[in-house]
Amino acid sequence: MPSREKGSMSERPPDGRKCPLCGKPSDTRFRPFCSKRCADLDLAHWLRGDYAVPAREAPEGEEETEATAEDDKQQREN
Repeated sequence: MPSREKGSMSERPPDGRKCPLCGKPSDTRFRPFCSKRCADLDLAHWLRGDYAVPAREAPEGEEETEATAEDDKQQREN
């Protein structure tokens, strides 16, 4: 195994993790990505809304019930 010098520009993790965008070995400075470019591309995807957490739509009336219960709780505390 080659030795690593301190201060090397690109340190690779010993576990062999891959960049989730391009598949190259990840760099500890940009973990889990391999470079600033891949990290920035991932951020752009989030900011554009390309990634989304799936949500379940509440059945009719469920939202109102939750909001009313929260209002009741706040009124009792005052």
